[in-house]
Amino acid sequence: MHESTLLVSSAMLTFWAIFLAEMGDKSQLVCMALAAKHRSKPILLAAVCAFSILNLVAVALGVSLGNWFSEFWITLVAAAAFAYFGLTSLFGGEEDEDEEISQVSSRRLFINTFLLLFVAELGDKTQLAVVTLSTTNNMYGVWIGATTALIGTSALGIYAGRRWLSKIDMGLLHKISGTFFIGLAIMMLITLIRL
Repeated sequence: MHESTLLVSSAMLTFWAIFLAEMGDKSQLVCMALAAKHRSKPILLAAVCAFSILNLVAVALGVSLGNWFSEFWITLVAAAAFAYFGLTSLFGGEEDEDEEISQVSSRRLFINTFLLLFVAELGDKTQLAVVTLSTTNNMYGVWIGATTALIGTSALGIYAGRRWLSKIDMGLLHKISGTFFIGLAIMMLITLIRL
């Protein structure tokens, strides 16, 4: 397959996996809550910076793991990870989505938002999904797809505002995300059988 095709397909796969997983998740809600009280631009800029760095770390880890282990084991672990993410999204207890967001001053908004998002996503299921996707897909495509998806969900959270929060069915979003991850797990198992 041509390198540009791999980049685009990796970016698209990663974008949709991460976008669906992050809809209604804590990072989006942090952005939504902060935007209800503060200007949008510093919040979005902080999200761009935090997610760019987090995804760079996740992709580097995924590529390293991809170089150390055989494709069989990587595919098996990836299938198990995606199945786990899917099942926890479908059947797991709801995360505490209503965490109190502390009031922040305008001049510290960028730093506080960056730190909130960085800590919220560090080791989160979406970062682990980025690591997993990086083991077998084009690393640049994975980074582009994941970063774009996280920025997109943050931007939606910022511009939707808290008034829409009560109208969004978070359970449905989690079910869609879970079904998508289980579909990825099944695709990886089919790939594993063909190895």
